[in-house]
Amino acid sequence: MPKALLHTDFHFANQRSLYHGKVRDVYNIDDTLLVMVATDRISAFDVVLPKGIPYKGQILNQIATRFMAQTADIVPNWLLATPDPNVAVGHLCTPFKVEMVIRAYLSGHAAREYKAGKRMLCGVSMPDGMRENDPFPVPIITPTTKADQGLHDADISKEDILLQGLVSKADYEQLEAYTRALFARGSEIAQSRGLILVDTKYEFGKTADGTIVLIDEIHTPDSSRYFYADGYQERQNRGEAQKQLSKEFVRQWLIENGFQGKPGQKVPEMSDAFVTSVSNRYQELYRQIMGEAFVVEPTDRILERIETNIKHYLQS
Repeated sequence: MPKALLHTDFHFANQRSLYHGKVRDVYNIDDTLLVMVATDRISAFDVVLPKGIPYKGQILNQIATRFMAQTADIVPNWLLATPDPNVAVGHLCTPFKVEMVIRAYLSGHAAREYKAGKRMLCGVSMPDGMRENDPFPVPIITPTTKADQGLHDADISKEDILLQGLVSKADYEQLEAYTRALFARGSEIAQSRGLILVDTKYEFGKTADGTIVLIDEIHTPDSSRYFYADGYQERQNRGEAQKQLSKEFVRQWLIENGFQGKPGQKVPEMSDAFVTSVSNRYQELYRQIMGEAFVVEPTDRILERIETNIKHYLQS
C-alpha cells in the first residue's frame, strides 16, 4: 500500500507557529503568509480517524486550488501559489468564526435531522413531505460555528450569529451573497461533468486591509457532496440510495460499525482493504469533477519532497 502522509513538523525561516488541523498542517510565516500542507488524514464526526488515506491530501489540494482559480472572478481568495501537489501558500487572513453551509438537497446531516422529526435547521424551515435526497425548493444556507480545536462545530442560525456578534450584519449579507454565487458556479461545473453538487461549505476571512476573501478548501469531497446526475431521478422514484461521490460513505461505514463520535464510542478498525477503497473513491471523484486523469505523485519520500518545494518557494 502507498505511504500516507499523516504528520509534518517542518521548520522554515521566519516561521511563527504551526497548527495541526484535522486534515491540514498550517505554518505561519512572518505573520504574513500561510503555508497549508494537505495531509492524508481523514476526519468524520469531528474525529480524526487512526489511518490516513493515500493520495487524499494531493487530491484535496489540487481540487481546491483549481476551484479557487475558477471562482476568483466571483470572490477574491487567499491563494498565492501551489509549490507542491500537497501544498497551498497564501495570504494570512483573519477567519470568520462561522462556516457557510449551503444545501440544495435533503441529504447528510439535514436528512438525519429531518428523519428525527425536525423541520427547522439553523433557523431555516424545511418543507413537510420530503424524502431523503429530494431537492429543496431553493438552496438553503445552514451555517455552523467554527469550533476551536477539540470542539465540535455546531449548527447556528443567522439571527444568533448576529445576536452574538460573531459577524456584522453587513459582512454576513456579503457572505450569503458570495455563498450563493459560488454554489451556482460549482453547480454549473458539476453539471458539465455529469454530477450534481448537493451541498457544500465555504470558509471566509479578511485580509489586513479588510477585504473579505475565500479561504481553506472549496468543492472538495471533504467539504462537498456530489451525486451522479445520470439515474438520479430514477433512483429517487424507486426509493433507492443515490450514487454519490463524497466523504458521506465513510460516515455511513462508521455509523454501521457503531461510531458517530459520541462519548464512549470507539473508532472501528480500518482494514487495508477499506483504506484502499476510500483512496480509490477519492481518485474517482478527482477524475469525475476535474475531467482529467489523476496523476499520482510518488509517496516514498513525500516529506522530503514537500519540505524542499516549500523552502524553494519561500526563498524565491
